[in-house]
Amino acid sequence: MNSFGRRAQGERLERMRASPRWDDTGFRNLHPVLPGLRDLTVPRPTLKEFLSGGDRRLPGAPLPSLDPRERWSRPAQSGLRATWLGHSTVLIEIDGHRVLTDPVWGTRASPFRLLGPKRFQPVPLRLREMPEVDVVVVSHDHYDHLDYPTIRALARHSRVPFVTSLGVGAHLQAWGVAAERITELDWWESHRVPGTGLTITAAPSQHFSGRGLKDRNATLWSSMVVASERHRVFFSGDTGLTTEYATIRERLGPFDLVMLEVGAFHPAWGDIHLGPANALKAHALLGGGALLPVHWGTFSLAMHAWDEPVETLLALAQGQGTPLLMPRLGEAVEPAALEGVTPWWRSLGAGHEAAKLPEGPPALQRELPWPLD
Repeated sequence: MNSFGRRAQGERLERMRASPRWDDTGFRNLHPVLPGLRDLTVPRPTLKEFLSGGDRRLPGAPLPSLDPRERWSRPAQSGLRATWLGHSTVLIEIDGHRVLTDPVWGTRASPFRLLGPKRFQPVPLRLREMPEVDVVVVSHDHYDHLDYPTIRALARHSRVPFVTSLGVGAHLQAWGVAAERITELDWWESHRVPGTGLTITAAPSQHFSGRGLKDRNATLWSSMVVASERHRVFFSGDTGLTTEYATIRERLGPFDLVMLEVGAFHPAWGDIHLGPANALKAHALLGGGALLPVHWGTFSLAMHAWDEPVETLLALAQGQGTPLLMPRLGEAVEPAALEGVTPWWRSLGAGHEAAKLPEGPPALQRELPWPLD
């Protein structure tokens, strides 16, 4: 299937093998897992549990969303503005240029059209209605971050360049993105986007990669920093908590905007996902800045209630005085103009359980070695 992507070969593979993060089988996390991050007493969820049932896994009504195009037609007063379009897809406007992170317009975080986590509702505007962007940033190759139909459309109908992690370019190229439009980075490597004055730097994260049964960690995963002369934005991609964030602050900070994943968390996944409590710890290690939570409110990728990540984040952040940006879908916000948080998600009602799937073969009872995002 084309949606699985392609393995790296030739010069691309040789460059990957030269990375300090590569061993004989693929990429690996070098930084030790912090004590207590992963609760070994909690069983990992089974595939059946992941795919069926669960309390309030889906919202009870469509999320409120705005059409951002009128706001986008006017420049940001501060020079920095962000629009959350769902999950980890954010349009960043930075000093007159546009950066799109982990673009996912597809209906499922899955290689299949009819199976897998389905998004709660469409993106606030169609991909063809998006303004021209200067660069697309892709953190890693999981399905909820690297979306086959979206990349195919961008390959066919735009000339936008891509900046991504080592090895991910093999997928992009297989789906029609010309090689000259792709820049792949190892951690601490930077790329200057031609004609923009923007610099994009790949930085450490603690996660994993893979799109099939036999390509685990065949590509690198990264956090990404977008910098202009006046502003700096940190984008976590997917990650567990790591003290490497302090090094990122020292080398690439300070940050005006920090975009951290807060959803799809589980006690057994603490080494590869933040969740709201560890997102606040990561925010502190990064030195602060306005915090925009991402990776929630779009797909049901864990067993918790759909809105639990932001409810927990809001409660913890208010006690710590953390500056939060918690916009509705499609709402363009400026970190320099922070206002009080309005918990708009509470208007959606109690929600309901995820649709239960038919009983599957015994393989569905097997324990998941990792979350499927």
